[in-house]
Amino acid sequence: MVRYLVRVLVCAAALGVATWVVPGIKLTTAGDLSKAGTLLVVALIFGIINALLKPLIHVVGCAFYVLTLGLVALVVNGLLLWLTSVIAGDLKLPFHVTGFWAAFWGAIIVGVVSWILNMILGDNRNGKKDPPPVRVVRVQLGPRLTA
Repeated sequence: MVRYLVRVLVCAAALGVATWVVPGIKLTTAGDLSKAGTLLVVALIFGIINALLKPLIHVVGCAFYVLTLGLVALVVNGLLLWLTSVIAGDLKLPFHVTGFWAAFWGAIIVGVVSWILNMILGDNRNGKKDPPPVRVVRVQLGPRLTA
């Protein structure tokens, strides 16, 4: 549970940097506390959208990922950030992405900042400290029987 909370906080911080750096991403609240709350809710929405849609998009668009050597992932991430903005607008949250290019560059900023923060915080999604899911058993063969 703590791991998911840290991931939402990292995403909220990355979205905060994107609103600060990219001119087309707007966060229109007055107070710092309301900005932080809005960023947390938007980060939660972004995480849910990524968890639900990204695997489906990877499966359906596998050929595009291969043909473009993964560069289509930048477009997909931008579109998912743009979708997050639309859903946030429907929920009356003061977060708005003005167009595709703002979403594209915002997704790049969110990805880079999230990567840096996860490097600093030590994201354990690889499960390096967890035991392996399959136990390896060694079998010794006895002497061969010959006829």
